[in-house]
Amino acid sequence: MGMALIIFGRVAQAIPTILGIIVVTFLMTRALPGDPAAFFAGPAATEASIAQIRAQLGLDQPLWVQFVRYVQSLVVGDLGRSISTGQPVTVDLASRLPASLELTLVALVLSVGVAVPLGVLAAVRQDSWVDQLCRIVVTAGVSLPTFFTGLVLVYFFYYLLGWAPMPVGRLDLVAIIPPRVTGFLLIDAPLAGDWPAAWSAVRQLILPASTLALFTLAPIARMTRAAMIQALGSEYLRTARACGLSRRTILLTYALRNAQLPVVTTLGMVFSFSLGANVLVEKVFSWPGIGSYAVEALVASDYAAVQGFVLAMAVLFVMLNLLIDIAYTLIDPRVRIDG
Repeated sequence: MGMALIIFGRVAQAIPTILGIIVVTFLMTRALPGDPAAFFAGPAATEASIAQIRAQLGLDQPLWVQFVRYVQSLVVGDLGRSISTGQPVTVDLASRLPASLELTLVALVLSVGVAVPLGVLAAVRQDSWVDQLCRIVVTAGVSLPTFFTGLVLVYFFYYLLGWAPMPVGRLDLVAIIPPRVTGFLLIDAPLAGDWPAAWSAVRQLILPASTLALFTLAPIARMTRAAMIQALGSEYLRTARACGLSRRTILLTYALRNAQLPVVTTLGMVFSFSLGANVLVEKVFSWPGIGSYAVEALVASDYAAVQGFVLAMAVLFVMLNLLIDIAYTLIDPRVRIDG
């Protein structure tokens, strides 16, 4: 019952936020430079044909009329139709979201696998070479742009060494896309028994996931180190040492568990940020995700696509915050979240 109240409270708190995002996104897209009707009509179109297309798209109506129609469509789950692809925005997002989720989740697993042990060792052995390495990695991850890191990795591992495949998307050019079940190629290919496609998906995923992981591990390692240092200096750990507990028990059972809360918060923030901001990685590696879809929509002043992307990111962010709140109660039962 308590968990149900937490979920209900979080969803209720998120409703005003989502409503505000709908209003702001609608107004901001209308303020974008360019005319979607002119883009759709083409460079050789006349003023009359552009005006006709604008009327077909409903852009000749007053702003409040356009907003009312947009909200009415949202109520029935219609995000509109993209003028760039000609398909419903829900179809475009559903086809591209698994690619971004797969890339982001794999990158997050890689970054956590490196950042958390590195942050713990840096906290335990302060001012040692491990601590210096942690600081170098954090500084590099924050300072180097993702597109630069991606281009460097492509240059060395594909162009010079020939170890990586050509960055042409989620699969090699000769690979066949497996039947869609989840949209995650790492899952769909083994389910179909198509091991060549699965191996192709793994090979294509290594460089973009590594690029994004180098960017995301910096805040995770920094927060892990800071949280562990704070935990190691606490009174309850001094008591644990005085009681004669082993160093392993003190680190893993007491220090690391109490340092998990800020790390979990950082993980949620990094995931939500990287999912919406990995557009540069997607562009470098020709990855067909929602980031590149949003950029293409912005260039074309595709109102429906941009609004659908922002709204989808807002809903994902709310769901992620809900999962973080649930994780809080599982990690530390003392945490109580007001509904």
